[in-house]
Amino acid sequence: MYLTKENQEIYDGERGEVLQKAMEILVALGNIYKAKDFVPVSSAQIAGVSYKNLGKPGTEFLEWWVEHGAKVKSFSTLNPAGIDLERAEELGFSNEFSEKQRHVVELYEKMGIVPTCTCTPYEIGNLPKYGDHVAWSESSAVSFVNTYIGARTNREGGPSALASSIIGKTPRYKFHLDEPRLANLVFNVTAPMRTEADFGALGVLAGKESKNNVPYFSSLPPMRQTDFKQLGAAMAAFGSVALYHVDRQTPEARTKKMVKENSEKYVIETLKPAYDILNTGGDKIDFVSIGCPHSSLEEIIHIAMMLKGKKVAIPTWITTSRAISYMAQTYGYKDIIEKSGAKIISDTCMVVSPIEGFGFETVATNSAKGCSYLHSWCNVETRFGDIKACLSASMSGRWKQ
Repeated sequence: MYLTKENQEIYDGERGEVLQKAMEILVALGNIYKAKDFVPVSSAQIAGVSYKNLGKPGTEFLEWWVEHGAKVKSFSTLNPAGIDLERAEELGFSNEFSEKQRHVVELYEKMGIVPTCTCTPYEIGNLPKYGDHVAWSESSAVSFVNTYIGARTNREGGPSALASSIIGKTPRYKFHLDEPRLANLVFNVTAPMRTEADFGALGVLAGKESKNNVPYFSSLPPMRQTDFKQLGAAMAAFGSVALYHVDRQTPEARTKKMVKENSEKYVIETLKPAYDILNTGGDKIDFVSIGCPHSSLEEIIHIAMMLKGKKVAIPTWITTSRAISYMAQTYGYKDIIEKSGAKIISDTCMVVSPIEGFGFETVATNSAKGCSYLHSWCNVETRFGDIKACLSASMSGRWKQ
């Protein structure tokens, strides 16, 4: 990589051990991917927060940075933690796990990172503009910011996103460049697309076929923000898709040709194979989880209207950022939801919390991404459908779709 005089001094340790260590991580990454130089980043979004995933080694890694005085240069926010930081004990998380988790969040705070603990930072203030270069690590957020906004980021790991936040730069390769952002396979979707669950199911099929390529979708109906969120999250979980385009709907696809010549073409006529993959459990539901990625205020209002005056029969979590939760409380929607017995949970989600210790066997969710990780990380079976189907299961304890 080409290093400016300033970057070379940092790399050589002339500006302190912390900056040197961060620069070493970024130069190693840049050399692996043949980056020519660095590009400044306007923000970072940092994964590696849940103690369930970090454990003691990851915590010690963060402690080193804090002990050596690390401070971030770019505006930086955090991915979800393993607990609701204010309601952990009420929800049944152990004191031991909760103490370790709070310590992790405090370490990030000491470095100047905002403890948002959300996978949807674009909904609460970490919102790049079109063309901005950023260093984000949460897979669904990477997909959303690349696709829906047209900002530019690779799918960073937690350490590289942290290093970029400290240096204020990231290696310029892949999605920071123009050519790699072009699609190299096209999906013509003729299957009916009716709910956000259908977009999650589409993401399962397209993600498995795309792997880490850039797909382009034609023939999709007008999409809502939640549809983009669910489609991208599913493709990231079932493939490694970090960017996709939708004909005449995503910003780059509206302004220029974003498909390479001779791209492979596929037709998706039915979503049934995806629903078969996602629906692994029986009809008895133990737990309902909505909000992976985190629920927006619009989704929470929608849920409140469906639960108003009703009662749930089984544990039901609607996970969201604390900022969105506060808004829901201010406007009265949180009270409506919690009077039903459901709970609005902040800071965490079913994927990164240790719910495998709660004894649930089958979870109902509207998240294809959630299904993937519940199977692989939590050894839990799933039923998958839209929000209406999930709330019906909440009130009956049975899956009826």
